[in-house]
Amino acid sequence: MTHRKDWVRALTAHAPATLIDLAEQLTSDVVVTLSRLPQAGLGLVKLTDGAFHEEFYLGEFPLSTCSVDICLVNGRRASGAAQVMADDAELARALAILDAMLADKLPGWETVADFVDAGNQQRAIEEQRRKTLLNETRVDFDLLSNTENDDVKT
Repeated sequence: MTHRKDWVRALTAHAPATLIDLAEQLTSDVVVTLSRLPQAGLGLVKLTDGAFHEEFYLGEFPLSTCSVDICLVNGRRASGAAQVMADDAELARALAILDAMLADKLPGWETVADFVDAGNQQRAIEEQRRKTLLNETRVDFDLLSNTENDDVKT
C-alpha cells in the first residue's frame, strides 16, 4: 500500500461524487465531528526572486481543507485530515473521513484501500500516456546543426 501522504492523490483519480458517496456510506453508523471545518479557498504560490532574494507571489490555486474525528459505537476514535487542490469543501471532508478510516483501519478500510489502489493504477496509466506523448513530440536539434550536406554556399 502507498504512504499516507499519497492517498489524496490516488483517491482524487476518482470522481468527487463517488468519493463523497463512499464516505457517507462508510460513516452511516458512526459519529463524525469536524475538528477543522471544511473550507474552500485559494492558496498562493510564493517564490523568491533570484537576483534580489525578495519574495513575490507567482499565482494562486484552489485549495480545500478539512479535519475530522470519528467515533465508533464501541468508543474507538480516529482522526483524519485532507488538503486537496480543488474548490470543493465537501470533497475535502470526504477525503478527511477516508483518510481517518484507512489510517486507523476502521471498519470499511479495505474498501478505501481498494479505491487507493485503483486510483494509483489510473494515475500510472495517465503518467505513461503523458510520457509517451512527450517522447513523440521530442525534437532532435542535432539535425539542425548539421550543415555538411547543405547546398548553401557561403
